[in-house]
Amino acid sequence: MTLSSLPNVAQAQAPGLPRRAGLGLKSEHLAEVLATLPDIGFFEVHAENYMVAGGPFHHYLGLIREQYPLSLHGVGLSIGGEGPLNQDHLARLAVLIERYQPQSFSEHLAWSSHGPVFLNDLLPLAYDDAALKRVCEHIDQVQTTLKRRMLLENPSTYLQFQRSTLDETDFISEVIRRTGCGLLLDVNNVYVSCINHQQDPLAYLDALPLHAVGEIHLAGFAEDSDSLGDRLLIDDHGAPIDNAVWHLYQQALQRVGPVATLIERDNDVPALHVLQAEVQQADQHLLAVAVHS
Repeated sequence: MTLSSLPNVAQAQAPGLPRRAGLGLKSEHLAEVLATLPDIGFFEVHAENYMVAGGPFHHYLGLIREQYPLSLHGVGLSIGGEGPLNQDHLARLAVLIERYQPQSFSEHLAWSSHGPVFLNDLLPLAYDDAALKRVCEHIDQVQTTLKRRMLLENPSTYLQFQRSTLDETDFISEVIRRTGCGLLLDVNNVYVSCINHQQDPLAYLDALPLHAVGEIHLAGFAEDSDSLGDRLLIDDHGAPIDNAVWHLYQQALQRVGPVATLIERDNDVPALHVLQAEVQQADQHLLAVAVHS
Protein backbone atom coordinates (compact mmCIF):
# COMPACT_ATOMS: atom_id res chain seq x y z
CA MET A 1 0.00 0.00 0.00
CA THR A 2 1.25 3.48 -0.84
CA LEU A 3 0.28 6.75 0.76
CA SER A 4 -1.74 7.79 -2.28
CA SER A 5 -4.10 4.86 -1.69
CA LEU A 6 -4.94 5.85 1.89
CA PRO A 7 -8.45 7.29 2.37
CA ASN A 8 -8.74 10.98 3.21
CA VAL A 9 -5.02 11.42 3.86
CA ALA A 10 -4.85 14.73 2.01
CA GLN A 11 -7.65 16.11 4.14
CA ALA A 12 -5.94 14.88 7.33
CA GLN A 13 -2.66 16.64 6.66
CA ALA A 14 -1.93 19.81 8.61
CA PRO A 15 -0.15 22.64 6.78
CA GLY A 16 3.57 21.98 6.54
CA LEU A 17 6.21 23.40 8.82
CA PRO A 18 7.48 26.88 7.93
CA ARG A 19 10.73 26.95 6.00
CA ARG A 20 12.53 28.25 9.03
CA ALA A 21 14.70 26.95 11.85
CA GLY A 22 13.03 25.38 14.87
CA LEU A 23 14.16 24.05 18.21
CA GLY A 24 13.64 20.92 20.24
CA LEU A 25 11.44 21.92 23.18
CA LYS A 26 13.08 21.06 26.50
CA SER A 27 11.50 21.12 29.94
CA GLU A 28 14.16 23.59 31.14
CA HIS A 29 12.82 26.19 28.72
CA LEU A 30 9.05 25.78 28.90
CA ALA A 31 8.28 28.73 31.16
CA GLU A 32 10.78 31.01 29.44
CA VAL A 33 9.36 30.25 25.99
CA LEU A 34 5.89 31.23 27.13
CA ALA A 35 7.14 34.33 28.93
CA THR A 36 9.27 35.66 26.06
CA LEU A 37 7.80 34.09 22.87
CA PRO A 38 11.21 33.94 21.13
CA ASP A 39 11.49 34.31 17.36
CA ILE A 40 11.71 30.58 16.57
CA GLY A 41 10.04 29.01 13.54
CA PHE A 42 8.61 25.94 15.28
CA PHE A 43 9.15 23.56 18.17
CA GLU A 44 9.60 19.81 18.13
CA VAL A 45 8.91 17.35 20.96
CA HIS A 46 9.52 13.64 21.46
CA ALA A 47 6.17 11.89 21.30
CA GLU A 48 6.99 9.43 24.08
CA ASN A 49 7.35 12.26 26.61
CA TYR A 50 3.66 13.12 26.15
CA MET A 51 1.97 9.71 26.11
CA VAL A 52 0.02 10.40 29.29
CA ALA A 53 -3.38 11.99 29.72
CA GLY A 54 -2.33 15.11 31.61
CA GLY A 55 0.35 16.75 33.69
CA PRO A 56 2.57 19.84 33.42
CA PHE A 57 4.15 18.86 30.11
CA HIS A 58 0.74 18.84 28.43
CA HIS A 59 -0.20 22.09 30.15
CA TYR A 60 2.82 23.89 28.71
CA LEU A 61 2.72 22.21 25.31
CA GLY A 62 -0.93 23.16 24.84
CA LEU A 63 -0.09 26.81 25.46
CA ILE A 64 3.00 26.72 23.25
CA ARG A 65 1.04 24.98 20.48
CA GLU A 66 -1.27 28.02 20.39
CA GLN A 67 1.72 30.22 19.50
CA TYR A 68 3.99 28.01 17.36
CA PRO A 69 3.83 25.27 14.71
CA LEU A 70 4.67 21.86 16.13
CA SER A 71 6.64 18.86 14.95
CA LEU A 72 6.24 15.48 16.66
CA HIS A 73 9.25 13.16 16.65
CA GLY A 74 8.88 9.51 17.66
CA VAL A 75 11.69 7.46 19.21
CA GLY A 76 9.93 4.27 20.24
CA LEU A 77 7.94 2.75 17.35
CA SER A 78 10.81 0.39 16.45
CA ILE A 79 10.15 0.73 12.71
CA GLY A 80 13.09 -1.58 11.92
CA GLY A 81 12.23 -4.22 14.53
CA GLU A 82 11.74 -7.85 13.56
CA GLY A 83 8.49 -8.18 15.49
CA PRO A 84 5.16 -6.47 14.84
CA LEU A 85 4.61 -2.88 15.86
CA ASN A 86 3.35 -2.32 19.39
CA GLN A 87 -0.35 -1.62 18.88
CA ASP A 88 -0.77 0.13 22.24
CA HIS A 89 2.12 2.47 21.44
CA LEU A 90 0.71 3.22 18.00
CA ALA A 91 -2.73 3.89 19.47
CA ARG A 92 -1.29 6.33 22.03
CA LEU A 93 0.59 8.05 19.22
CA ALA A 94 -2.64 8.43 17.23
CA VAL A 95 -4.33 10.03 20.25
CA LEU A 96 -1.43 12.44 20.68
CA ILE A 97 -1.48 13.47 17.03
CA GLU A 98 -5.23 14.01 17.15
CA ARG A 99 -4.78 16.18 20.24
CA TYR A 100 -2.06 18.48 18.90
CA GLN A 101 -2.40 18.23 15.10
CA PRO A 102 1.35 18.66 14.49
CA GLN A 103 2.58 19.95 11.16
CA SER A 104 5.02 17.04 10.93
CA PHE A 105 5.50 13.54 12.35
CA SER A 106 8.74 11.59 12.03
CA GLU A 107 10.40 8.40 13.23
CA HIS A 108 13.77 6.66 12.94
CA LEU A 109 15.06 3.96 10.64
CA ALA A 110 16.08 1.85 13.64
CA TRP A 111 14.79 -0.70 16.12
CA SER A 112 14.45 -0.40 19.88
CA SER A 113 12.39 -3.37 21.06
CA HIS A 114 12.49 -7.16 20.95
CA GLY A 115 9.39 -8.95 22.12
CA PRO A 116 8.27 -7.35 25.40
CA VAL A 117 11.69 -5.82 26.04
CA PHE A 118 12.20 -2.14 25.21
CA LEU A 119 15.77 -0.94 24.81
CA ASN A 120 16.32 2.77 25.34
CA ASP A 121 18.39 3.12 22.19
CA LEU A 122 18.10 3.42 18.42
CA LEU A 123 19.77 0.30 17.04
CA PRO A 124 20.86 -0.39 13.43
CA LEU A 125 19.50 -3.06 11.13
CA ALA A 126 20.88 -5.08 8.26
CA TYR A 127 19.79 -3.83 4.85
CA ASP A 128 18.42 -6.80 2.94
CA ASP A 129 15.18 -7.75 1.19
CA ALA A 130 13.56 -9.14 4.33
CA ALA A 131 14.26 -5.95 6.28
CA LEU A 132 13.04 -3.83 3.37
CA LYS A 133 9.72 -5.68 3.24
CA ARG A 134 9.31 -5.45 7.01
CA VAL A 135 10.12 -1.74 7.25
CA CYS A 136 7.73 -0.92 4.41
CA GLU A 137 4.95 -2.92 6.06
CA HIS A 138 5.53 -1.09 9.33
CA ILE A 139 5.49 2.32 7.68
CA ASP A 140 2.32 1.44 5.75
CA GLN A 141 0.71 0.47 9.04
CA VAL A 142 1.78 3.72 10.73
CA GLN A 143 0.57 5.91 7.87
CA THR A 144 -2.73 4.04 7.64
CA THR A 145 -3.35 4.36 11.37
CA LEU A 146 -2.33 8.01 11.60
CA LYS A 147 -3.92 8.92 8.23
CA ARG A 148 -0.92 11.07 7.39
CA ARG A 149 2.47 10.89 5.76
CA MET A 150 5.36 10.26 8.12
CA LEU A 151 9.00 11.22 7.66
CA LEU A 152 11.72 8.59 8.07
CA GLU A 153 15.03 9.71 9.57
CA ASN A 154 18.33 8.40 8.23
CA PRO A 155 20.30 6.84 11.10
CA SER A 156 23.67 7.48 12.69
CA THR A 157 25.59 4.18 12.79
CA TYR A 158 28.78 2.77 14.24
CA LEU A 159 28.86 -0.62 12.54
CA GLN A 160 27.73 -2.24 9.31
CA PHE A 161 26.32 -5.74 8.81
CA GLN A 162 28.09 -8.19 6.53
CA ARG A 163 24.76 -9.68 5.50
CA SER A 164 23.47 -6.37 4.10
CA THR A 165 22.77 -6.63 0.39
CA LEU A 166 21.74 -3.00 -0.13
CA ASP A 167 23.52 0.27 0.52
CA GLU A 168 21.83 2.37 3.17
CA THR A 169 20.90 5.07 0.65
CA ASP A 170 19.42 2.49 -1.74
CA PHE A 171 17.44 0.99 1.13
CA ILE A 172 16.04 4.38 2.17
CA SER A 173 15.25 5.27 -1.45
CA GLU A 174 13.31 2.06 -1.97
CA VAL A 175 11.38 2.45 1.29
CA ILE A 176 10.31 5.94 0.23
CA ARG A 177 9.39 4.76 -3.26
CA ARG A 178 7.26 1.88 -1.97
CA THR A 179 5.50 3.65 0.91
CA GLY A 180 5.28 7.28 -0.16
CA CYS A 181 6.73 8.40 3.17
CA GLY A 182 9.04 11.40 3.31
CA LEU A 183 12.64 11.79 4.42
CA LEU A 184 13.80 13.50 7.57
CA LEU A 185 17.34 14.39 6.55
CA ASP A 186 19.53 14.40 9.63
CA VAL A 187 22.68 16.11 8.38
CA ASN A 188 24.59 15.35 11.56
CA ASN A 189 23.75 11.65 11.16
CA VAL A 190 25.07 11.75 7.60
CA TYR A 191 28.35 13.25 8.77
CA VAL A 192 28.73 10.96 11.80
CA SER A 193 28.03 7.77 9.86
CA CYS A 194 30.23 8.68 6.90
CA ILE A 195 33.21 9.56 9.08
CA ASN A 196 32.75 6.35 11.08
CA HIS A 197 32.60 4.22 7.91
CA GLN A 198 35.20 6.23 5.96
CA GLN A 199 32.71 7.34 3.32
CA ASP A 200 32.25 10.65 1.52
CA PRO A 201 29.39 12.63 3.16
CA LEU A 202 28.61 14.52 -0.04
CA ALA A 203 28.41 11.31 -2.07
CA TYR A 204 26.09 9.82 0.54
CA LEU A 205 23.95 12.96 0.47
CA ASP A 206 23.67 12.87 -3.31
CA ALA A 207 22.60 9.21 -3.21
CA LEU A 208 19.59 9.96 -1.00
CA PRO A 209 16.10 10.68 -2.44
CA LEU A 210 16.39 14.40 -1.72
CA HIS A 211 13.10 15.16 -3.47
CA ALA A 212 11.38 13.58 -0.45
CA VAL A 213 13.00 15.74 2.24
CA GLY A 214 10.35 17.26 4.50
CA GLU A 215 12.50 18.34 7.42
CA ILE A 216 16.19 18.60 8.34
CA HIS A 217 17.86 17.96 11.69
CA LEU A 218 21.10 19.48 12.94
CA ALA A 219 22.90 18.47 16.13
CA GLY A 220 26.30 18.15 17.78
CA PHE A 221 28.42 15.05 18.24
CA ALA A 222 31.07 13.74 20.58
CA GLU A 223 34.43 12.45 19.37
CA ASP A 224 36.33 9.35 20.48
CA SER A 225 38.47 6.65 18.87
CA ASP A 226 37.72 2.99 18.18
CA SER A 227 39.79 -0.07 19.13
CA LEU A 228 42.05 0.51 16.11
CA GLY A 229 42.66 4.13 17.00
CA ASP A 230 40.51 5.46 14.17
CA ARG A 231 38.29 8.49 14.65
CA LEU A 232 34.86 7.61 16.04
CA LEU A 233 32.00 10.11 16.17
CA ILE A 234 29.07 9.63 18.54
CA ASP A 235 25.68 11.20 17.86
CA ASP A 236 25.06 12.41 21.41
CA HIS A 237 23.21 15.72 20.82
CA GLY A 238 25.28 17.17 23.63
CA ALA A 239 27.44 19.80 21.95
CA PRO A 240 27.19 22.78 19.61
CA ILE A 241 26.81 21.97 15.92
CA ASP A 242 30.22 21.33 14.40
CA ASN A 243 31.51 23.54 11.57
CA ALA A 244 31.76 20.50 9.30
CA VAL A 245 28.04 19.81 9.84
CA TRP A 246 27.17 23.45 9.13
CA HIS A 247 29.09 23.16 5.86
CA LEU A 248 27.32 19.93 4.93
CA TYR A 249 23.99 21.58 5.79
CA GLN A 250 24.80 24.39 3.38
CA GLN A 251 25.53 21.80 0.68
CA ALA A 252 22.24 20.05 1.44
CA LEU A 253 20.25 23.29 1.15
CA GLN A 254 21.82 24.00 -2.22
CA ARG A 255 20.36 20.68 -3.37
CA VAL A 256 16.90 20.76 -1.75
CA GLY A 257 16.20 24.45 -1.22
CA PRO A 258 14.92 25.95 2.04
CA VAL A 259 13.43 23.25 4.30
CA ALA A 260 12.25 23.42 7.92
CA THR A 261 15.34 22.77 10.03
CA LEU A 262 15.46 21.61 13.64
CA ILE A 263 18.24 22.33 16.13
CA GLU A 264 18.49 19.31 18.45
CA ARG A 265 20.06 19.37 21.90
CA ASP A 266 19.23 16.56 24.32
CA ASN A 267 22.27 16.45 26.63
CA ASP A 268 24.10 19.24 28.46
CA VAL A 269 21.23 21.52 27.47
CA PRO A 270 22.38 25.17 27.62
CA ALA A 271 20.39 28.33 28.21
CA LEU A 272 17.68 29.15 25.68
CA HIS A 273 19.58 32.14 24.25
CA VAL A 274 22.52 29.86 23.39
CA LEU A 275 20.30 27.60 21.32
CA GLN A 276 18.58 30.63 19.78
CA ALA A 277 21.94 31.64 18.34
CA GLU A 278 22.11 28.32 16.47
CA VAL A 279 18.50 28.79 15.34
CA GLN A 280 19.45 32.20 13.96
CA GLN A 281 22.48 30.73 12.21
CA ALA A 282 20.30 28.12 10.50
CA ASP A 283 17.78 30.82 9.56
CA GLN A 284 20.58 32.77 7.88
CA HIS A 285 21.47 29.73 5.76
CA LEU A 286 17.80 29.23 4.88
CA LEU A 287 17.40 32.87 3.88
CA ALA A 288 20.53 32.80 1.76
CA VAL A 289 19.42 29.77 -0.23
CA ALA A 290 15.89 31.18 -0.60
CA VAL A 291 17.25 34.42 -2.06
CA HIS A 292 19.34 32.55 -4.61
CA SER A 293 16.79 29.88 -5.54
